[in-house]
Amino acid sequence: MLLVDDSEDDALLLVRELKRGGIRPAFTRVDNGPDLFQALQNGRWDLVITDHNMPGFSSEEAIRMTHRQYPDMPVIIVSGTIGEEAAVKAMRAGAQDYIMKDNLSRLIPAINREIRESQIKLAKIQAETTLEHMAYHDSLTDLVNRREFDRRLQEALLDAQTTEHHHALMYLDLDQFKVINDTCGHVAGDEMLKQISMELARHIRPDDTLARLGGDEFGILLLNCDSENAFRLANILCEVVAEYRLVWQGHPFAVSLSVGLVFIDRNSTNTSDLLVQADLACYAAKDRGRNNVQVFQSDDKDMQQRQTDMQWTSRIHKALESSQFFLCQQPMLGLQESTRNLVQSEFLVRMRGNDNAILPGAFIPAAERFGLMHRIDRRVVEMAFQYLDRTGLGRADSGTFFINLSGGSLGDSELFQFIKALVSRYRIKPERVCFEITETAAIAHLASTIGFIESVRQDGFRFALDDFGSGMSSFSYLKSLPVDFLKIDGSFVKNMLNDPIDVGIVESCHRIGQAVGLKTIAEFVETPDVQKKLCEMGIDFAQGYGIARPAVVR
Repeated sequence: MLLVDDSEDDALLLVRELKRGGIRPAFTRVDNGPDLFQALQNGRWDLVITDHNMPGFSSEEAIRMTHRQYPDMPVIIVSGTIGEEAAVKAMRAGAQDYIMKDNLSRLIPAINREIRESQIKLAKIQAETTLEHMAYHDSLTDLVNRREFDRRLQEALLDAQTTEHHHALMYLDLDQFKVINDTCGHVAGDEMLKQISMELARHIRPDDTLARLGGDEFGILLLNCDSENAFRLANILCEVVAEYRLVWQGHPFAVSLSVGLVFIDRNSTNTSDLLVQADLACYAAKDRGRNNVQVFQSDDKDMQQRQTDMQWTSRIHKALESSQFFLCQQPMLGLQESTRNLVQSEFLVRMRGNDNAILPGAFIPAAERFGLMHRIDRRVVEMAFQYLDRTGLGRADSGTFFINLSGGSLGDSELFQFIKALVSRYRIKPERVCFEITETAAIAHLASTIGFIESVRQDGFRFALDDFGSGMSSFSYLKSLPVDFLKIDGSFVKNMLNDPIDVGIVESCHRIGQAVGLKTIAEFVETPDVQKKLCEMGIDFAQGYGIARPAVVR
C-alpha cells in the first residue's frame, strides 16, 4: 500500500485502523510529487491512499500521477477537510472512494472491495492473455498454429514478389504415426509430437517459423533461404526424426519424416497454391518410399495425379445435384436447474459415400477451397427447415435447433433473404433456430458477421459462437458480436480432467460468457466425470458422445 500524506501521525493512525480491521499492510509513505513518482517506479502496489490537501500537492495530482503509470490502480482519498464538491471532482478524476478521517468505519470495506475488484480484473486479463496466445499457437506443442502460419506465409510471399528475396516452404508429415496412436494410445502420440516438435525447432533459425498444421503435419517457413540450403536442412530434419526414439512403457518406437519442399520467389502466385504444391510434394515423398525430401515440380506426373485426386469439386457438385447430402441430429443436455428441461440439438451434415457416410472433415476443406461452402450451407438450412416443419418442432413453444454456417456464407448478400423465404415456406418460428459459426470464421469475417447476425436476430433467430477459445485474440471481439450462446472448444473439454490448463481455459470461457449474458455449451463431452465437472463449473449445456451420438434425421 502506498500512503500519500504529509502527516506521519495521520498515516500511522490510518495503519493502526487497518490492523484493527485485520489488515496488516506493507506500506510506504510519501508527501510530494517526486517521491510519489519514485515510489510508483520502484514498487509493486495494490492500492494508493492519499490525503486531499497537502502543502504544494493535492489528491488530484496524486491520482493523475498514479494513473499515468498504472491506469487501473485503485486510489482512495482519506481526508479531514474534503468537501462534497471537491469529493465529486476527485471521483471524476479517477478516485474509487473518499473517506473522512474522523469516520474511518468505511475504510476496511472500501479496501477489501477494491482489492477484490482488482483481483477480478487481473483474472480477466490473464484469461484474455491465455486466449490470445491460443489464437496463434497450437495447444499441444505450443508451436505457431495454421492460422498464424498462413499469415506469415502471406508476408513472405509479398516480400518475394516485391524484392529479389527467396524463401522456402516445407510441408512435413510423420510416417506411420498412426501406428503409435493405435498401439500405445493418444497420450503416447501426443508425447511424441511434443518431443519431435522440440527436435525440429533446434535446427531452424530464430527468424524461421515452425508450425503444427494439424494432426502429425508440420510446416516450416525459411526466410531468405536459397534452394541448396533449404534442401540440405530438409534432409537433416529427416535424419533427426529417423534417429529419434520414443520409449513408452519400456518399448522404443520410431517414425520417419516425409518432406515436401517449395521455393518462394517473384513468380509465386498465392499462398493456397504454395501450400497445395508443398502438400503434393510431401505426398510424392511418401509414395516414393517415405523418409525423403521431394521438391515440387509442376511437370511431375505423380504430383499431377495427386493433384487430380485432391480435386473434390466434381464430387461435391454431384452431391448437391443428386441430394447426396443428409442430416444427423445430436442432442444437448441441460446441466443446470434452469436449463435441465430445455430441448436443444444440433444438425450435422453428412455426404453419402459408396458404402458409408462421409464426415464433413473430408469434404468441407475442399468445399471451402473451391468456393462451394455457401451452396452446402443453403442445402443444410433447407433440409433442417423441412424437418422442423414436418415434425412440428419448428412451430413448438420451446426448443432450440442449431444450424452451422461457414464463414464464407456470411459474405453471401442473398443468404438472409433466402432464409426468410424458407421461413414462410416451411412455417417455422425463427426463435426455434440458432445459427452458429466458428469463432475463427467470425473474426476473419467480422464486419459481415456482425451485419448478418444483427439482421437475423431482428427476425427472431438466435446465434451461437462455436469453438470459442480456439482462436480468440481479444475479449473485445466477443463484446462486438451479438450472440446468444457460447460453445466452448471441445479440444479443451475432452481432456480437462487430466490437464489443469484446459480446466482454467474452460472456466475462463464460461466466466467471459457469463459476463456478457450468454449461455455456455461444452462440446466433446465424452464421460460422466467430465459432465459432472462441467455441471459444477456452472456450464449450461453439454454436447458430445457421452451425452448422445448423432442420429440420422428421418
